[in-house]
Amino acid sequence: MGITKDCQMVWDGCLRIIKKNVTPQSFKTWFEPIRPVRLDNNELTILVPNKFFYEWLEEHYVQLLKTSIRQELGERGRLLYHIMDGASKMQQPGADQQASSRPSAEKDNEPVPGVFDAEMIKNPFVIPGIRRIKIEPQLNVNYTFDNFIEGDCNRLARNAGMAIAKKPGGTAFNPLVIFGDVGLGKTHLAHAIGNEVTQKFQNKIVLYVSAEKFTNQIIQAIKNNAVNDFVNFYQMIDVLIIDDIQFLSGKQKTQEIFFHIFNQLHQNGKQIILTSDRPPKDLEGIEDRLISRFKWGLSADLQAPDLETRMAILGAKMDQEGVDIPNDVLEFICYNIKNNIRELEGVMINLLAQSTLIRRDVDIELAKEVIRNFVKTINKEITVEFIQELVAEHFSVPVERLHQETRKRNIVIARQLSMYLAKKMTNKSMMDTDMIFKDTVAELEKKIKMSLNN
Repeated sequence: MGITKDCQMVWDGCLRIIKKNVTPQSFKTWFEPIRPVRLDNNELTILVPNKFFYEWLEEHYVQLLKTSIRQELGERGRLLYHIMDGASKMQQPGADQQASSRPSAEKDNEPVPGVFDAEMIKNPFVIPGIRRIKIEPQLNVNYTFDNFIEGDCNRLARNAGMAIAKKPGGTAFNPLVIFGDVGLGKTHLAHAIGNEVTQKFQNKIVLYVSAEKFTNQIIQAIKNNAVNDFVNFYQMIDVLIIDDIQFLSGKQKTQEIFFHIFNQLHQNGKQIILTSDRPPKDLEGIEDRLISRFKWGLSADLQAPDLETRMAILGAKMDQEGVDIPNDVLEFICYNIKNNIRELEGVMINLLAQSTLIRRDVDIELAKEVIRNFVKTINKEITVEFIQELVAEHFSVPVERLHQETRKRNIVIARQLSMYLAKKMTNKSMMDTDMIFKDTVAELEKKIKMSLNN
């Protein structure tokens, strides 16, 4: 006597066949959420979440479904669909191309309790119509606006980021491209935006991914014949953050797929945030059509922080670690670490480690020992050039301006101070070593004599 099959047994048999012929990711995405509803002779009725889901199955997996249903129910086997409407209601079924299109015995729009529970869905992709499931945003929770110190070097980018966090996808800053040299805080700011959005809008899906990881995901999707699943997943993201887009250079297939994802997200009012080590116009090996889209929104650069901002950054990090650092040590470190916030963090970590391991107070001498590995000028002889660089930075003028003729007061004062300090603090005769100084002295002497003769 044969075993009488029920709808669940038939569908489980189909799933065993399907599972052998699709990737694990595709199986979880498109087949695990399906629930069998009823078995009438040779007809299996299944419940799918929405019309989009049904159309996707028909377009991509109709032959596989035919094969599996016929193997379980014979050559006359048929598959009918019920499409869920809302949380628990169904619409009249569609059917695959070999299935009957006649109505089932079940009444339209009548709830079927227990056959589909959106909370139980395990698939990593978000399908329109299914209750949204939480996707891990891959954000560093330690990167926030609160510990991103604002200065002239980053004010535009920070303010744009805060505006986006209040209204993601609803500002003119879409996409937001944050660019600048290494170690200036691009990644920190991008994470800060993402963290702020997750706090303010718990229903929005935020995802951070590096360009390198994004490329590797595409490679895997191509290998697994799951590019459509990959694109569908990324098109569902509300705030997409891609770090270091310069690494997309030369990767034609990755750029092609990203182009379509970008267009879909932008058209649907989703927010895109990109970081780069250079402005969009200088990106090499990136398709022109992508470059043009990067320019649709705002490109904001992060510049090297000035002395005061560096001191504020390092002071804030020390406070965060509960360490009291003397102001002269703070200033000494920030004078010598100029262009890279990451180096400031490195100095801080080394300083704290040294202080703890050898049980010494944080002072100038310890700071000198620590940052000797970071800069080359420590404990070397003070030079005229070194003094000019410090003075120029203090007055926020390029060093070369100190060598040019001008009547601008700040430059004149800067030049005078650099000469005064050079004379006071160097062991060399500036008349012998600095031709600019020598010419200036000769010119001043000439002017003094001329004024006395008038």
